[in-house]
Amino acid sequence: MRKRFGILILMALLAGCAQGHVNFPVTEAGQEKLPDNVTVVRLSTANIATHARPEMRVPSHPVPEPQVWNYKVGVGDILSIDVFDHPELTLPAGPQRSAAESGFRVQADGTFFYPFVGQVTALGQAPEQIREDLRARLAQYIPDPQLEVRVAAFNSQAIVVTGDVAEPNRQALSSVPLTVLEAINAAGGFTETADPARVILQRGGKTYNINLEQFLSGDLLRNNPILQSGDVVMVPRHKLEEAYLLGKVAKPATIDLSKDPVTLTQSLTRQGGLQEIAADARGVFVFRKAGPEITVFQLDTSSPTGLVLGTEFLLAPNDVVYVTRSPLGKWNDTISRILPSVTVAGGLDNIQE
Repeated sequence: MRKRFGILILMALLAGCAQGHVNFPVTEAGQEKLPDNVTVVRLSTANIATHARPEMRVPSHPVPEPQVWNYKVGVGDILSIDVFDHPELTLPAGPQRSAAESGFRVQADGTFFYPFVGQVTALGQAPEQIREDLRARLAQYIPDPQLEVRVAAFNSQAIVVTGDVAEPNRQALSSVPLTVLEAINAAGGFTETADPARVILQRGGKTYNINLEQFLSGDLLRNNPILQSGDVVMVPRHKLEEAYLLGKVAKPATIDLSKDPVTLTQSLTRQGGLQEIAADARGVFVFRKAGPEITVFQLDTSSPTGLVLGTEFLLAPNDVVYVTRSPLGKWNDTISRILPSVTVAGGLDNIQE
């Protein structure tokens, strides 16, 4: 509610701005009268490719490099051991007992007991390492023993998936690698309110941002790391992201950017377009604040070319789209009057609903 109230204040502030017609094209002399932190860009076919997509605002933290997964046995794991041609050394599973129930449990000290050889170290060992140790020790009693060691029950290592997923849960790790995306799918997948671009991975006291949205689009293939024991995957709720469409348009409104990208032309046409008599089609401005710096994009939509350029220009959260009115006034005065309101819009992002 507080953010909604802030938006109403912003609309009221901008309602009194830009009382006159704007002189075009934008001149260097006009820009010199503006604050030093304001840059003006007049959109054209020559520069639209440079400014079409806003800079990524998703926090970027180093993501763990994908690693080769090799399961290491831990306390509580159940091992199944088969010695070929020596059934007396194999604890048989039957109709009343599964392989997990008839196997060898790794004790708190990291070992398990095996006939003839005694205590066998398993903690931190891969199954093939345990097999080689057993084979060497059994060779004292059995000529050239052939055996297989596998994990019958994976109990020692797990990860947790929480947040905006259908079924938050704890998932045991096994000999099969588990990635962030697979873990989320195993938790029922994203909810409608989840934000795939800001998935949080907590590991060893460090926090990483996992942008699965980029991974799924093929832009950042490494952003789906293999999970390790103790990892916590948290899927946050989608943050409300809006731009503001104000000035001489048919229906001033907030534009929801949370779900799908919205272009400048889309934002105008969805709200009924410009007011035919009052608006100056040459004066469509987009104010974008990044820290103390403000960039003002100006688009001339009085011709079809301008509208086509607008279909390539994507809005960013907290952009203020403002359409000026006629008649006469000075362009730089119009911008100067609107700038304080744009600063207000930038601050709305920090107001909790």
